[in-house]
Amino acid sequence: MIAVTWVAVDWGSSNLRIWAMGASGAVLDYITSDQGMLGLTKDQYEPVLMAHIEPWLGDAPMPVIACGMVGSRQGWIEAPYETVPVRPASQVVTVQTHDPRIDVRVIAGLQQLEPADVMRGEETQIAGYLAQNSRYSGVLCLPGTHSKWVAVDAGKITSFQTVLTGELFDLLAEKSILRHSMGLWDEACFLQAIAESAQAPEALLTGLFGLRAAQLLRGDDSGKARLSGMVIGTELGATKALWQGKDIVIIGAGELARLYGAALSKLGATVNVEKVDMMTLSGLKTVYESVFK
Repeated sequence: MIAVTWVAVDWGSSNLRIWAMGASGAVLDYITSDQGMLGLTKDQYEPVLMAHIEPWLGDAPMPVIACGMVGSRQGWIEAPYETVPVRPASQVVTVQTHDPRIDVRVIAGLQQLEPADVMRGEETQIAGYLAQNSRYSGVLCLPGTHSKWVAVDAGKITSFQTVLTGELFDLLAEKSILRHSMGLWDEACFLQAIAESAQAPEALLTGLFGLRAAQLLRGDDSGKARLSGMVIGTELGATKALWQGKDIVIIGAGELARLYGAALSKLGATVNVEKVDMMTLSGLKTVYESVFK
């Protein structure tokens, strides 16, 4: 049996990620699963967790720090939102478990009262970034299905804004008439659409059908790149007051983080990218050290 000191958990809507952590902070093992919040009832969380981590357990209670939708109203336990301005991931809720071999704490999400907004999971990623960059003040971009733009000052989140860009793209690309016009990726067309849409974000609705028409009339096969550029560019145009003239940190992964970086660079911004998995784990470590040490 590996000598696990504590367990880090990122439990989202669709996926579950678990790290076995050693005393030195090293990752000893890593597990992924598709057993996310959307497929579970409240009484299933503990059995699912135990099925994955039982080989790591001993007689003493194992500390478990969890973030994400596990703390939502539909999750294992509701971890009430903290209200900004606040230091992210500064509050946890203890889960009453049946098995005495685990001691589970769930990190609270954040809320903004006006304009109304919420986040769960991203606060831990932000806490992870701030743990490594304690003097940072600026703007963080967390791209995803629901992208987050987060203003940070003196270690606190002062405000944030959520944009449904990823969800909108998926709906248009898979459910609308535009699904017939997605075609191949064209980076130049993507960047052109970024520049045009950021300049005139109000033109999104009047421009969308043109993607279909361009394919029918001209054989234009760049619909996917142009649609992506249109929705991301509209987001960047609408949030310009938050990021323009500032150094921006993207906390993300894979192609989506690259696209946001390319889009912001196209618009003249200076961008640094941090890997989301590393920031999530850094945030979970920070909470573990504050709760159990």
